[in-house]
Amino acid sequence: MDSSKGPCWHGEVKSVGTVTVTDDTTGKSVKLPLLEGTEGPRVIDIRKLYAETGYFTFDPGFTSTGSCESAITYIDGDQGILLHRGYAIQDLAEHCDYLEVCHLLLNGELPNPQQKEEFSRTITYHTMVHEQLAKFYSGFRRDAHPMAVMCGVTGALSAFYHDSTDIFDPKQRMIAAHRLVAKMPTMSAMAYKYSVGQPFMYPRNDLSYAENFLYMTFGTPCEPYKVDPILSRAMDKIFILHADHEQNASTSTVRLAGSSHANPFACIASGIAALWGPAHGGANEAVLNMLDQIGSVDRIPEFIKRAKDKNDPFRLMGFGHRVYKNYDPRAKIMRQTCYEVLDVLGIKDEPHLAIAMELEKIALEDEYFVERKLYPNVDFYSGIILKAMGFPTSMFTVLFALARTVGWISQWKEMMEDPQQKIGRPRQLYTGRPGRAFVPLNKRG
Repeated sequence: MDSSKGPCWHGEVKSVGTVTVTDDTTGKSVKLPLLEGTEGPRVIDIRKLYAETGYFTFDPGFTSTGSCESAITYIDGDQGILLHRGYAIQDLAEHCDYLEVCHLLLNGELPNPQQKEEFSRTITYHTMVHEQLAKFYSGFRRDAHPMAVMCGVTGALSAFYHDSTDIFDPKQRMIAAHRLVAKMPTMSAMAYKYSVGQPFMYPRNDLSYAENFLYMTFGTPCEPYKVDPILSRAMDKIFILHADHEQNASTSTVRLAGSSHANPFACIASGIAALWGPAHGGANEAVLNMLDQIGSVDRIPEFIKRAKDKNDPFRLMGFGHRVYKNYDPRAKIMRQTCYEVLDVLGIKDEPHLAIAMELEKIALEDEYFVERKLYPNVDFYSGIILKAMGFPTSMFTVLFALARTVGWISQWKEMMEDPQQKIGRPRQLYTGRPGRAFVPLNKRG
């Protein structure tokens, strides 16, 4: 299905009644529409609330506010469910490769064999970047954080690909999407190579998406680099499990930037910037830092005690999730992948691993953690896998951005195709000084 020829499947939003809101200070009541999608809780339509009452809602963090209508990803945190276009993440991770999931997110359907071949060929033949773009890297310090580099070079793509910045042309939107998905592994690998002082490796068209990334990251011109199939499959699963996650901070940032009609490359750069924060994309890096802080298995009881003390600032990173109040469905898949990677690499007595596995055992058995549903999440396992594969912690968030690019661009594309789309303009509860008279400089005390 080519989404440039028509919109992806959207379930009908049904009006299922009204909700009456009464202003107790005046006694005035207004009826607001109650809407229902295909999955999830019902939603109160407050678009006319200000016009009807003169009031705004106050919702810091937008945790109770639906900012858009979307048919891409559905999460039920209480039940531990994650669906992409209706498909369970467990099925996609087990039976699909990353490019199939990319096709699904972008086009609304999993590809048939011919569509898969065509889509894979399109992405493969877009993996090279303009040679002048490679020169951008030399403008950064060698010790620059790779995410700083990625913010810059991703935004710079708009200076090279003018034929895909007309956001109102469906064909150009899709070309931009293909370019971003294809070039992100190349640019990410280049960020790593630049940081370690090694020459850039050009992509190879005979390798799969994950194989190509590993080759460009760890290969050198000195000798052939053979990609281990278990490691490439693990990398592919990491990409799948991070491809999209509904309206999180970075995705909402991409949509907000896109609502101003910014070009898609600038929008994705804004998503990378939002993802950079340790409360979002930096969580798996924080897991490794926590393991460093604990230091050894015999110190675990001390830190478990601290984690249970609400007055102690120490927190166990990689446990629990803001959305999932059950076992993160991605974590179960990542856990198995973690053991497969450690086995093929022959890692048995790595200090971080020993601490992590003991923490996992405690979290799954300790009444304190079980009652609060503080299960190990996807960041807990992905950090261990990436470290075992040889990635420095500074690259963890870059890999997250690489994988999430298809989700960001799919959400951006959906927003651009939404006839109800408006520029984002949140309101505020003002707490500054009321209006006051201006005092000339010579009369101010």
